[in-house]
Amino acid sequence: MSTLSIFAPAKVNLFLAITGRRADGYHDLVSVVAPVEFGDTLRVEAQVGGGGAARFELECDDAAVPVDETNLVWKAARAFVAVTGWTGGAKFFLEKRIPMGAGLGGGSSDAVAALWALNGLAGGLLSLERLVEVAATLGSDCPLFLARAPVVMRGRGERVERLATEVAARLHGRRVLLFKPGFGISTPWAFGRMAATPTSYLPATQAETRLAAWMNTPGAKAEELLSNNMADVVGAKFIALPTLLALLRARFGVAAQMSGSGSACFALLADDAPVAAMTAAIHEAWGETAFVMETRIA
Repeated sequence: MSTLSIFAPAKVNLFLAITGRRADGYHDLVSVVAPVEFGDTLRVEAQVGGGGAARFELECDDAAVPVDETNLVWKAARAFVAVTGWTGGAKFFLEKRIPMGAGLGGGSSDAVAALWALNGLAGGLLSLERLVEVAATLGSDCPLFLARAPVVMRGRGERVERLATEVAARLHGRRVLLFKPGFGISTPWAFGRMAATPTSYLPATQAETRLAAWMNTPGAKAEELLSNNMADVVGAKFIALPTLLALLRARFGVAAQMSGSGSACFALLADDAPVAAMTAAIHEAWGETAFVMETRIA
């Protein structure tokens, strides 16, 4: 295969409990994460390496996205070469749709798409288990995207477990409205605020008890799962987030929450949800530059 096109989905954290800070500076968490049908597309063309070494190029249709080696696609390519010794090359074309600084996992998903593509071009040098290990070195959110299904993440995100079929069925196909204000939120800043307010942590035993109760209750709805203990910490500074979430819950009766460390939020939609009215309310609160997208849980 000389050309590949890989879909890089966004994700939403339906349940997110930051349980404490680790000795290595990372945070432990328990989270139910689901990919959605909206995302980026990474097209990859094989090219000959130069001087016996792999050679890469990256282009993007969004001028705001850096295309130098700070981009996670580049970092994924370098990591793949480091563990395989592959001497081929590739040109990446990133069609960027997931907003940056959103907590929707765009950069991590793009990195995993690059790993998938390079492994395909190289003839499958790495097993899925090895790809997970490489992905974990790129970022805490990366391994989950290799599952291509709703998962539970633990540790700093490197421990990923697919939901049981009957549990995942409660989530599959659910309509979701994604929305993000015109500003992003730095993930390191958000976790720094968590560390500065340790009372905001949810003990791991409580997180696991809540999660187990939902998983073990037949027919429990996705709405009953929604929780994010980063929301109050982030919302204390970015008051526009909790203000709009409260408005949507009160006016439209929807279950709505912040995803990850923000600034993107989401609402679970019933079949008869007034999406047009909700979209209008979001734009009224956050301005016309606010990002709004309806999608489904994959």
